[in-house]
Amino acid sequence: MYAPQDDTDLLVEAMHAAAIPAGARVLDIGTGTGALAIAAIRAGAAEVTGVDVSRRAVWTARVNAVLQRMPVRVRLGNALEVVADESFDLVLANPPYVPAASACTATGPARAWDAGLDGRQLLDPLCARMYDILVPGGVLLMVHSALCGVDTTLRQLRDCGLKASVVQRRSIPFGPVMRGRIDYLESNGLIEPGQRYEELVVIRGDRPERPQGDGGAERAGAR
Repeated sequence: MYAPQDDTDLLVEAMHAAAIPAGARVLDIGTGTGALAIAAIRAGAAEVTGVDVSRRAVWTARVNAVLQRMPVRVRLGNALEVVADESFDLVLANPPYVPAASACTATGPARAWDAGLDGRQLLDPLCARMYDILVPGGVLLMVHSALCGVDTTLRQLRDCGLKASVVQRRSIPFGPVMRGRIDYLESNGLIEPGQRYEELVVIRGDRPERPQGDGGAERAGAR
């Protein structure tokens, strides 16, 4: 289970800056303790669904929501499958994004941060599906490390029909996980020699109110 850290705080800041409309339906991907889901309710959302692959995280988020008397629905599983038939006004995403020495799917506590060789094991499928998860006029706020490729995320979201930009940045020193794989990061060119910090970014993606294209046709190649 992933405890709230700098990336959570940065995403909360971006959410408040985005000004959630009253009555919004919100999806919190990788809800962890439920901190973002609860913050979204407090910010004015009418309905929040938190999703996580960790059973411990799901139960923790449910308990926290009950203790805070917040109407948060928390579900277990892959968000792209669990809410495949739903759409939302706002999607908050704090997925695993730490580059790992193995391409294998992480197990145990590492599921909260390991995301393949380049850190994009979950970012890529999220970007590919985000247009369909958002309602017209909906907003994505997703946080990840700049080590994973900010330009790649922006390009993928734009290719899928969203307007995309970086709205928050914060540099932080390496924590225990990053310090433990400095050799891997340096040898693969993901950080400069001697670098001991990373930049976190929050990327905002906006689905247009109306489909792009001639006569309101659906965006080309988006599905």
